Amino acid sequence: MSKHRPSVSDRNNHAAEQRAGEAWPEDARDLPRQGQAKPDHSPTVEAKALSFSVNAKQLLDSVDLRAESGQFVGLIGPNGAGKTTLLRSISNVLSYDQGSVRLLGEELDKLPARHVAEILALVPQIAPYTQGFTAFELVLMGRYPHMGRFQVEGKEDDGIAERAMRLTETESFATRTLETLSGGERQRVFLARAIAQQPRVLLLDEPTSNLDVLHQLKILTLVRELVDDGLTAVAAIHDLNLAARFCDRLVLLADGEVQTEGVPEDVLTAETIEAVFGVEAAVYREPATGALAISLIAAAESADVEAPVGSEVMEAPSGKPAVAARSEATSGIR
Repeated sequence: MSKHRPSVSDRNNHAAEQRAGEAWPEDARDLPRQGQAKPDHSPTVEAKALSFSVNAKQLLDSVDLRAESGQFVGLIGPNGAGKTTLLRSISNVLSYDQGSVRLLGEELDKLPARHVAEILALVPQIAPYTQGFTAFELVLMGRYPHMGRFQVEGKEDDGIAERAMRLTETESFATRTLETLSGGERQRVFLARAIAQQPRVLLLDEPTSNLDVLHQLKILTLVRELVDDGLTAVAAIHDLNLAARFCDRLVLLADGEVQTEGVPEDVLTAETIEAVFGVEAAVYREPATGALAISLIAAAESADVEAPVGSEVMEAPSGKPAVAARSEATSGIR
C-alpha cells in the first residue's frame, strides 16, 4: 500500500463513499456564507506571542498560531495544555496578557464586537445552558450579527437557519426547548447556530466530545466540506485519529507552549506521542481510508513497543519503532 498521505480531495472523496449512515440531507456548499472566497496563502487568523496567566499559573506562554482560508488546523495536547485558553483568546472571550491576534489582517482588540461576530464563530466545549429557547430559536440567533439594530429576522434568515439545522441533523427537534435535549443534541444545535452565523473563521472546542461515533464522523466531515469551500477552521481535538484524518495541520500544545506543528505525519510520531502524552503508540496508515492512525499501547514507563503481527516496522526520528501496517495486518493490532 502506498505510504504517501492522501490529498484533501482524495480523503473527501473516500469519506463520501465510506462514511457511516446516509449522506447529509444537503451538501454543505448549498449554505451561503459571509464573504466566501477561494483559499489563498494569507492568514485568516494569526496569533503572535500570546500569553495568558491566572493566579500566577501560565496557561499560554508566547504561543503563535496561523490559519489560512481553506485550512483545517487541529489543536492537540494533554489536558491543561492550553487549547481551550488559546481558542477563547482568539475569539476575544479572554483578554490575553501579551501578544496580538489578527482577523483578516486587522487587530482583534481594535475591531468592534459586532464585526468580530460577523467574521468568527465559536462553538464551546460545553454548550451553555439556555433555558426556555427552542433549538430553532437558538440557531436563528446566529443571524444577529448580520442584522440591523432594530431589524427582525426575515425569510432569508429563517431559510439559512433551517439549512444549518438540516446539515447538522437537528431539524427533527427544532421546536423542542434546549433543556429537553441530550448533551450531544445540544452540541449539534450550537454548531448549527455557528454555521447559520456564516463566519469566515470557525473555532471549535472539542466538537465531538459528547457525540456518538456516527455523528463524530458526520460533524467533522461537514466541517471538512466547509473548509474545502473556503472556511478557516481551528478545533481542539482530543482524538488523535480524528485529528490526523480530518486536519490539514496540527499544533501540539503542552504546558501552555507549542511543542511542534505541521502536517499530521510530522507531528504524530511515536517519539512525540510518548514525550508529550506519556504513552507508547504504534503509528501506521489505516488501510480503509489511507489516513494516519495511532494505536495506543500502554503508559510509557511500563510498556514495550511491539509491532502488530505481519506489519512493517519503520524507524521513527528517535530510532524507536513506528508501525506502518499493511492492509492484511490490521487485524493483528491489539
